[in-house]
Amino acid sequence: MVFVTSFLEMGEGITRREFLVRFGSAAAASALVAGVGRTLYRPPSTRPGGEATSFSVRDFSVGPEINGISIMTGSDRARTFSGAVEGLGGIGRFIEKGDRVVIKVNAAFAAPPAVGATTHPELVAEVVRLCYRAGAERVVVTDNPINDPYACFQLTGIGRAAESAGARVVLPKPEFFRPVTLAGERLIRAWPVLFDPLREATKLIGVAPVKDHHRSGASMTMKNWYGLLGGRWNVFHQQIHAIIAELAALVRPTFVVLDGTVTMVSNGPTGGSIDDLRPTNTMIVSTDQVAADTAGAALLGRPLSALPFITQAAAAGLGTTDLESLKPFRDRVL
Repeated sequence: MVFVTSFLEMGEGITRREFLVRFGSAAAASALVAGVGRTLYRPPSTRPGGEATSFSVRDFSVGPEINGISIMTGSDRARTFSGAVEGLGGIGRFIEKGDRVVIKVNAAFAAPPAVGATTHPELVAEVVRLCYRAGAERVVVTDNPINDPYACFQLTGIGRAAESAGARVVLPKPEFFRPVTLAGERLIRAWPVLFDPLREATKLIGVAPVKDHHRSGASMTMKNWYGLLGGRWNVFHQQIHAIIAELAALVRPTFVVLDGTVTMVSNGPTGGSIDDLRPTNTMIVSTDQVAADTAGAALLGRPLSALPFITQAAAAGLGTTDLESLKPFRDRVL
């Protein structure tokens, strides 16, 4: 599948009038192809004896010996990401020759990159390139968007960027979901998860923007795993903080990338106006998704008390909110 973009390959340097005209065009195009939505829930498959077959997501983390966080400032996403990874010792500490890498992006909405609602295609391309440079055998980019998957990957520019860098884009299909139960938790029980892209993966990277969110207060790296859920996921809306914390327990990535080059400070998670965006020129790369979101909360200007999913995940032993305990690497790309 080859993705094409036109005016959607635009950056943040546009006028308000241009933004509104282009966003309106993208929204109209999305409306024509939208309607599929998220994959509907399917009951778990069963073994001959009637016992439900449950799958589990493997642990993709690289171990506590290289646990850390890197915070790089600058306006060039490719350079700040590369610099942040170097601050953690280089991509070779995470990706090895022969690795099969899955990159979980946020492609939830069929909107152009300038809206700030999805992972930026320039960043996606750079993550893919670095993985191949480290010797990865295969790189897959995937998500289970809210809007029509094809429209989302096309209009965001993620599809074309990923494929241009050599990755394979995997769109969700009903047969790609498997029922997953998270031991000891109460929400993720025999719930359909986008499992097939992860089946043969050896490394997993989450790449998400920093955004306001009208339910959870913020959408960052832990909330990004919401895009692995199938089924009627809206049943979790009343327990949004609990489900995000459970997702952090379910998914143990190799590392996460939190893009705060531009932060959506209001009207999230979709935005729709340049007034919702603020240049914060920060790229965060971490093996600790709790720490990454803690750093992202500062970009939003939100105390952790306003984002209970972060403190709940920390209390569950899934990471730390004490950034200094990780001896963060900080630098600036000039």
